[in-house]
Amino acid sequence: MKFPIALQPYTIREELDKNFFGSFQRVADIGYQGVEVGMPPKGITVEEMKSRLDNMALQVISCHSSVEQLTSDLLAVTNFVNEMGGKYIVLSHRFNTKEEVLQSAKVFNQIGASTKEQGIQFLYHNHDWEFIKFDEQYALDILLDETDPDLVKLELDTYWVQKGGEDPANYLRKLNNRCPLLHVKDMESDDDQFFAEVGEGILDFQEIIQVASDIGTEWLVVEQDLSRRDVFESIKTSYINLREMGVI
Repeated sequence: MKFPIALQPYTIREELDKNFFGSFQRVADIGYQGVEVGMPPKGITVEEMKSRLDNMALQVISCHSSVEQLTSDLLAVTNFVNEMGGKYIVLSHRFNTKEEVLQSAKVFNQIGASTKEQGIQFLYHNHDWEFIKFDEQYALDILLDETDPDLVKLELDTYWVQKGGEDPANYLRKLNNRCPLLHVKDMESDDDQFFAEVGEGILDFQEIIQVASDIGTEWLVVEQDLSRRDVFESIKTSYINLREMGVI
């Protein structure tokens, strides 16, 4: 039940603005093996970014993108991911009606077919708003039903499943071979349901990680939207706790 561990750098977004490569080096020094990235900031080429991250032994696993980018300039995104050595393009979206879910499913199938032609797998990343119900069915379940499992897979986020009112391990069980990346994110026990470092909150990560192993998840990805600690202390705490769980 071992996994490689990656970081979603949204957690350290303010530090990246101050020192882009220095912040990634600190991520690598903690022990992280991979990162999810976006296009490089102004003044840094894709080639430089790839070279510097390679030297840090940080594997780029995916790129988060938008519907607009993936419908207007998809080739630019897939080329970037391929140049960086990644395998996945990830999208988050928001639905207000069942009709929007159904229409988005059609668009996501088209995007997934196009990315697959470029050797890239398309993933959808959930928040809690996909757990609104339309006709007694979660928006996320409708999306899963209406998309081709080979073209549209998930990057499930454990915190947001919990926030949406479902048990993350139970929901993950439904995603056999459909959740290659799993965002591991914990929740504090107070009424605010604030973000917690992995292993510091109420989620049962031993069970979650066992299910992830059972269903074919490839990477665990640490992300913490907000932290009460220094962000590097936060991601180090999550990493150490995952190691103590025997995952690393």
